Amino acid sequence: MILEMKVPSPGESISEVEIAEWLVNDGDYVEKDQAIAEVDSDKATLELPAEESGVITLKAEEGDAVAVGAVVCHIDTAASKPEGQEAKDTTEKVAAAPQAAPAATQETTYATGSASPAARKIIAEKGLDTTAISGTGRDGRITKDDAIKAVPAMGTPAGERPSSRKKMSMLRRKVAERLVAAKNETAMLTTFNEVDMSPIFALRAEFKEIFKEKHGVGLGFMSFFTKAVVRALKAFPDVNSMIDGNEQVLYDYCDISVAVSGPKGLMVPVVRNAEDMNFREIEAEIKRLAIRARDGKITVDDMTGGTFTISNGGVFGSMLSTPIINPPQSGILGMHNILQRPVAVDGNVEIRPMMYVALSYDHRIVDGRESVGFLVAVKEALEDPITLLMDGDAKKALEL
Repeated sequence: MILEMKVPSPGESISEVEIAEWLVNDGDYVEKDQAIAEVDSDKATLELPAEESGVITLKAEEGDAVAVGAVVCHIDTAASKPEGQEAKDTTEKVAAAPQAAPAATQETTYATGSASPAARKIIAEKGLDTTAISGTGRDGRITKDDAIKAVPAMGTPAGERPSSRKKMSMLRRKVAERLVAAKNETAMLTTFNEVDMSPIFALRAEFKEIFKEKHGVGLGFMSFFTKAVVRALKAFPDVNSMIDGNEQVLYDYCDISVAVSGPKGLMVPVVRNAEDMNFREIEAEIKRLAIRARDGKITVDDMTGGTFTISNGGVFGSMLSTPIINPPQSGILGMHNILQRPVAVDGNVEIRPMMYVALSYDHRIVDGRESVGFLVAVKEALEDPITLLMDGDAKKALEL
């Protein structure tokens, strides 16, 4: 029996996906529920599992845009599993092992993994030697990009430098569209302030070890910033709103989008109902979402919604930036790196760990008073966390 595998709908309003990478070759025997491809939607990268066991015939190439409901492959469920397939798989993994070779031989050793369908086409057209191509895909697999980069430059004029092209993923293209739309369709302004992080440093130094031992998660900066943002959103509700036509929609809850960097680009999963969460719950949820983003397992549901965004460019060393609003939200808080700087404290110069913070907001519904007041409220909470975020009892707030 020939089973037609069709593209499932990854979420509401998504009409097509892009084949990011085939994880199997044409003619391979696949097991039921085995991941056979990675597909990009405009919101996330998802794995496509085999619906049944059998021999697979690919009907789309890497980079193809495929409509939801369209056939992407056939699986011959009547085909029997070839003898020795497990041994073959083991051999392929061993063959890919040179990627972890010692540094002395790394430059002259190439992976011998199989080529993707798109890569095979380029290799055949250009007459390339596969043994001279280093595969960067899973288990040494030669990807389309590997084959493109391996194409020799023929007749390059003297002085001209080579370049390469690659197709942007659907997720990256959608992010680009949203960023341009945010700049063009909102009256975006940014206000800045600075935060003395000494009180949070002191709390973390005193409690982070026992907090991690008891709860299994670290006591990071994000829980303090999330709690501070929730407090400020309650004081300045216009920042926790959006425009819908001629109406302003104000939210009575705080779903905080947290910008994280994943293997496919920027991901913005949501910490839902953050106003009801304590420090332990916030840290655990952010850790869960970060792991899913790192492993490429973020779903559309994980990133749907969100009433306000926090972006931490400081982890990459950013000192100051103007974050772009995540539409249709009306505000985003940018965190930056923490530097020891001289500051005036009660008439004396002291060295303190300081962070610049930035609030970008939609001036159509958020005025200067609200934006500045919001950022000052965040600053106040971070500089006096025991009083303003912990009800005067740090141990109770941290459940210690």
